[in-house]
Amino acid sequence: MALVEIENLSVEFPTQGGIMRAVDGVSLKLEEGEVLGVVGESGSGKSVTMLALMGLIPFPGRVRADKLTFNGRDLLTISDKERRKLTGKDVAMIFQEPMTSLNPSFTIGFQLTETLRLHEGMDRKAARRRVIELLEQVGIPSPESRLSAYPHQLSGGMNQRVMIAMAIACNPKLLIADEPTTALDVTIQAQILDLLMTLQKERNMGLVMITHNMGVVADTAKRVMVMYAGQIMEERSAVDLFASPQHPYTAALLAALPERSEGGRLATIPGVVPGLYDRPRGCLFSPRCAYATEHSRSVRPDLRPWAGGHIRCHYPLGDPNRNAEIKHDHPIGTEAAS
Repeated sequence: MALVEIENLSVEFPTQGGIMRAVDGVSLKLEEGEVLGVVGESGSGKSVTMLALMGLIPFPGRVRADKLTFNGRDLLTISDKERRKLTGKDVAMIFQEPMTSLNPSFTIGFQLTETLRLHEGMDRKAARRRVIELLEQVGIPSPESRLSAYPHQLSGGMNQRVMIAMAIACNPKLLIADEPTTALDVTIQAQILDLLMTLQKERNMGLVMITHNMGVVADTAKRVMVMYAGQIMEERSAVDLFASPQHPYTAALLAALPERSEGGRLATIPGVVPGLYDRPRGCLFSPRCAYATEHSRSVRPDLRPWAGGHIRCHYPLGDPNRNAEIKHDHPIGTEAAS
């Protein structure tokens, strides 16, 4: 039994201009102890997918799915009370901005002990001892003196470590890290990633690493899911995906890495992720794809098995018949795919 099973998940937000589908037909499985990287540009639906799993989509957002389970429990039918018991204990999340996720009106010690007293039923003294252990575990020096500190009195890296301590306090089976290294300097980023991976191995947690940084995924994940405009574009093992990307969007993201730049110039992807009013009829990436054909602009591809994983593309880059199919779509014979 998989730790997480999601089938055909959609998240919609009604607007004055119509329904905005932030997540569109996402399906995934995560095994116990597995590390999954979820990558894509801002607006790709990465965070919203995981917020839907945790039951944190705010009104008037609507969540629909054919299946949404965690550790065998149906998240579509459990009560709000059961959901509150689950969230923060068995499923925990490290949010993107610690300075906005931590309450500025309460001390670090209060916010950490509250989690333990609520979910573990600890008394005040036992919770305090456990909090000191957690702060030591995440590498915060002089933890006892930090209990009375407020978030604004700590650095960004320290607050991020506090968020990690809060997330792992109840030994969750699944930890979701949403851009855990954003706004941190390179040295602190490396420390936070090392800490997360150490904790994941020690506790055998399922870990979902949400990021737009392909370098972070290369260092942490065993499997990678590439999202764009609310859809999965490619999903394969990290080793295979980095060695031979099959979707033009994945290839473009990898080409934008500084270490893969040619001639000292960084590659870029023209355009932006489509919103409510500019969603194309065919492949959602086709307006920005250097290889788009008339077929890909008019027919939306399905997610299908490919190269040991899945891909949403009419002409995968590794398809031996790709060039012949492209020439058929392009009267001028220009190589193209999307």
